[in-house]
Amino acid sequence: MKRGIKILLVFGGIALALVVAGTILFASMQKGLDSLSSMEIEDVDLATIPDGTYEGSYTRLPVAAKVRVTVVGHAITAIVIVEHVNGQGASGEAIVDDVIAQNSLDVDAIAGATYSSKVILLAIRDALVEPDSAD
Repeated sequence: MKRGIKILLVFGGIALALVVAGTILFASMQKGLDSLSSMEIEDVDLATIPDGTYEGSYTRLPVAAKVRVTVVGHAITAIVIVEHVNGQGASGEAIVDDVIAQNSLDVDAIAGATYSSKVILLAIRDALVEPDSAD
């Protein structure tokens, strides 16, 4: 009987540790997402960006995006979403059309996909601010 109690205590301790760790992780992710939704995204001066295709990425758990941005004549002509881990925010991918149409990162987030929209915008900004040419 003592061996059974020890095993039960060990498994109970492991289960408790997993619950505590999960709660801390979830709270941390939620805090990061809350700060993301209120974050202002600074626009990029496209006049300083040479023609080319650039890659960028941004992650704010549980959302991540990797993009490829093409600039021609100091205008964004194409954005390809290479990877988008989004949970339920797939509709956020429509924001690339707004960015291309307005030639700016100063666009409204897609309703119902704020986190994905912001992460995609930040990935685009990363591509243009830290240009690593994909050409």
